[in-house]
Amino acid sequence: MPISAAAERLGTTARMLRYREALGLIPPTKEQPTGRGHRHRRFSGNDLAAVSAGLDLERSYGIPPAALAFALRVLAEPAVLAQVRSFGERVGRLAPAPARAMDFEKQKALRLLQRREQPPGGGRPAQG
Repeated sequence: MPISAAAERLGTTARMLRYREALGLIPPTKEQPTGRGHRHRRFSGNDLAAVSAGLDLERSYGIPPAALAFALRVLAEPAVLAQVRSFGERVGRLAPAPARAMDFEKQKALRLLQRREQPPGGGRPAQG
């Protein structure tokens, strides 16, 4: 269905649907432009269901489309997730991530190595 009909069915505007598409909140179209001129996007039933789900999330949590788009980016990009988690820990909104088993084993190995480097009697090793 054309964008105007999709917008009317969803209770929004064509402009808002174009904005949501630019943010990545609408599934990519599988149709490729053919022939002369630009082929306008046609909305499928799956597209409408996806947009409707996004609108429901925004209403439920009182967030704008850009916030939902950023949330998806956080979930999709591990580096962004790590930075957001670190910020959340700094401002006290998130507890520090629990230590993983490998982190614990690494710390244990480092402690054992430090003990070996210390001379008998507990003094510091001589620096050369």
